[in-house]
Amino acid sequence: MTVTMSNVGIVVEDLGVAIDFFQELGLELEGRAMVAGEWAGRVTGLGDQRVEIAMMRTPDGHSRLELSRFLEPEVVADHRTAPVNALGYLRVMFQVDDLDDTLERLRKHGARVVDEVVRYEDVYRLCYVRGPEGLLIGLAEELG
Repeated sequence: MTVTMSNVGIVVEDLGVAIDFFQELGLELEGRAMVAGEWAGRVTGLGDQRVEIAMMRTPDGHSRLELSRFLEPEVVADHRTAPVNALGYLRVMFQVDDLDDTLERLRKHGARVVDEVVRYEDVYRLCYVRGPEGLLIGLAEELG
């Protein structure tokens, strides 16, 4: 059996700000669309819904991130301030060529390192970053 990852979804309040942040990280905007109607609600279980989405693609074309802004129904929960040991999805990890340069560029979009950049043996430099709206991502720079 073959399984491939289609995309990871993140719900945001401000789609434009989120697009800018992930473009600064290096993802490319593949497209924007409105997803609406009863058919979509049969997938999500939310009934009649209207959701503005943006599909972001990594430069290698292998991974996608779907950013969603719900117009209807209203958002009912907010997990952005949950600690990293909370149950559920934690974060998306991105491998970057230059961690310091990436952090510098993302800081212009309000990003901040959760605690500190650490070195894992002689393999990676790693950190968690809170971006716009408190979104949590991980960054890894392979060493050597």
